[in-house]
Amino acid sequence: MSTRIILSLILASLFSTYTFAQQKPTKIGVAGLTHGHVGWILNANDREDLEIVGIAEPNRELAKKLTEQHGISMDLVYDSIEEMLEKTKPEAVTAFGNIYDHLAVVEACAPRGIHVMVEKPLAVSLDHAQKMKALAEKHDIHLLTNYETTWYPSTFKAREVLESGEVGAIRKVVVHDGHKGPKKIGVSEEFLSWLTDPELNGGGALIDFGCYGANLITWLQDGKKPMSVTAVTQQLQPENNPKVDDEATIILAYDDSQGVIQASWNWPIGRKDMEIYGLTGAIYADNLFTVRVRNAEGYSGYDEETINLTYQNTPFEDPFTLFLAIIHGDLVLDDYALPSLENNMVVMEILSAAVESAKTGKTVYLK
Repeated sequence: MSTRIILSLILASLFSTYTFAQQKPTKIGVAGLTHGHVGWILNANDREDLEIVGIAEPNRELAKKLTEQHGISMDLVYDSIEEMLEKTKPEAVTAFGNIYDHLAVVEACAPRGIHVMVEKPLAVSLDHAQKMKALAEKHDIHLLTNYETTWYPSTFKAREVLESGEVGAIRKVVVHDGHKGPKKIGVSEEFLSWLTDPELNGGGALIDFGCYGANLITWLQDGKKPMSVTAVTQQLQPENNPKVDDEATIILAYDDSQGVIQASWNWPIGRKDMEIYGLTGAIYADNLFTVRVRNAEGYSGYDEETINLTYQNTPFEDPFTLFLAIIHGDLVLDDYALPSLENNMVVMEILSAAVESAKTGKTVYLK
């Protein structure tokens, strides 16, 4: 295991004391309420280490419904992010609106020195991402991206096994992320309206679920970019997703390995899992808490070990604990860590190349 990983685990094991040591809760602003994951931050309002001081959401009906559900006063709701920032002076902002608005959130927050965490992906395009990065660096703020799979214990166990050398060097990583489709699983109308909009979401399944694989593979490759990106997209539910793709396969070619990203709004079951194939074995991160390790024996045989995991009360199991730790200087992310700006800039290069490849039918070679 590398020194960086050991340091991160040590910090993680010690970090549980941080929440209780804080003298005052961190003031958090919420930019937008239309994202289906917004319950994550609204539920966190009961925590002792953070306080939601303001919400920017112009849809008053939606705001009233959600604030009532979570016991939050409508007095905290403002029509614009600028008004919310000026009136409430948060230390950090979490973005739960459409992906196109991520740039506007950073444009409003960065000059005020307010840290930002957005829901995945970082941006709708590489152009937006580059503008966000420039603002974050100019004004010295943290800009993080939140992925559900960052908080899976299986994600980190899979890397730990890989770095141990047990299965040899990476030769292929296959990441599956998908479900039946936004409309079929019954997301809210407010969420559906922009999730299936090519401008507000940047695309369909390729963007919504392809970003997970790009994020994980970039992390496993220690930030190395693929040499090329090849993508195929289809629209298999035109009645539900008339403006965007809903099926995508992305192939990343590295000098000594491949990455395959399968992103779907058409699968009969929901899944988020990863397979890592090495020279002498394979690692299967089947779900949040289960990892299987297969070591090759002979031509086609193998030994298999199943590892059952639990949460260990570390900042890598909760986006807001991690966010607070970073902005208060209690935790420094490893290079190309899953939530990091460095990692997610590579993600945006991959996604932008994938969009181009799918449109042109040609492999795109990265610089």
